[in-house]
Amino acid sequence: MNNRRSKNWPILCSLLLMNFGLVSMIPPLPVSSASQSSATGWRQLFNGTDLTGWKHVGKGRMSVEKGMIRGHGGLGLLYWTNEKFSNCTIRVVYKMQKFNSNSGVFIRVPIEPYEEWMPVFYGYEVQIDNHPETSKEDDYHITGTLYSLTKPLAKPGEPGPEWNTMDITLDGLRTIVQVNGVKVTDYREGDPVPPRKFDFEPHHGPRPASGYIGLQNHGDNDVVYFKEVSVKPLH
Repeated sequence: MNNRRSKNWPILCSLLLMNFGLVSMIPPLPVSSASQSSATGWRQLFNGTDLTGWKHVGKGRMSVEKGMIRGHGGLGLLYWTNEKFSNCTIRVVYKMQKFNSNSGVFIRVPIEPYEEWMPVFYGYEVQIDNHPETSKEDDYHITGTLYSLTKPLAKPGEPGPEWNTMDITLDGLRTIVQVNGVKVTDYREGDPVPPRKFDFEPHHGPRPASGYIGLQNHGDNDVVYFKEVSVKPLH
């Protein structure tokens, strides 16, 4: 995510999100009980062939190319439509087209999105961007952080065209992100965060225990390839 001008979100959404303090106290919903794809318990959300189960909102589009999801144009979001996720680990295997490209994985999106800015403002973006200085941003905007909210514990992201594995664990109201097996983020709702620096950064406030997930389509100059999106329950 970088410095693009935001859009106004409908008043209805704002009113809904005012109740987050109550929503976040509801016991989290378990990840879907659909059959697992392997003995290890990982369930694949991307079938490697087409975008069944996924929907794109916003500008541009997503396609499948040589068994990988990639974006065209942007700013947009490809989200999984079938369910919300909580108490699970989401695994995303990706690579940047260039030495550095910009994208993100969205989590804890409270309602099904129908435009591109709602997830930015009211969900969390787990950032993909090894060099935020390119956009005049800082370490709070680097790969593996909750975009603009958390400072990285490490910087293990590999540049393009190397593959990276990002594991995002949703444990109640705690979010843990590992990149290539190294912990980058360990955040719990209510932990202190820095002030907003830009109008395109997320609004502060609690996120729900259970939410939609998605992949950001950032633009033709920031193409990231995704070859795996899978999920595994915590227990």
